[in-house]
Amino acid sequence: MCTAVRAFFHAARRFLCLRHTAYGELALVAGFALQEEERAILGIDGSATVEQTWEQIARIARRTAEAIGLGRELTDDEIVLLDEWHAGIYGIPDEKTIEAIRLCARLEGVLTDPVYEGKSMAALIDLIRDGRIEPGSRVLYAHLGGQPALNAYAGIF
Repeated sequence: MCTAVRAFFHAARRFLCLRHTAYGELALVAGFALQEEERAILGIDGSATVEQTWEQIARIARRTAEAIGLGRELTDDEIVLLDEWHAGIYGIPDEKTIEAIRLCARLEGVLTDPVYEGKSMAALIDLIRDGRIEPGSRVLYAHLGGQPALNAYAGIF
């Protein structure tokens, strides 16, 4: 990891990631629990099966915490799953998702897909706009791929 990326990663206080079963992000939950600095990991549900997804995430995160020797059980409040952006159904983007995909591509040149990353980008935009992520916050957005899915949604764009 280059020095600039490492410095930003250590300075970031919030991490945003779409959760379906994002194993890498779940490792962050367990790993950050080892540190004394408070960091928030905001999971965004894209499945529309929120309760089932949370249970699966909690199980994996807790097993990871045990495997790395955390020495305590992860609490429920350490496992955050926000459920406002799944559009009620898996795999179907709503208008917020489509707007977020277009905005991110136009302003940043970053492609996000309608199934996963577009929904998490819509969440990031909303969380900033409504003040739940404060101005000046350092947020690391975990883009986990998904661009190949754009071909299946070509008619939308």
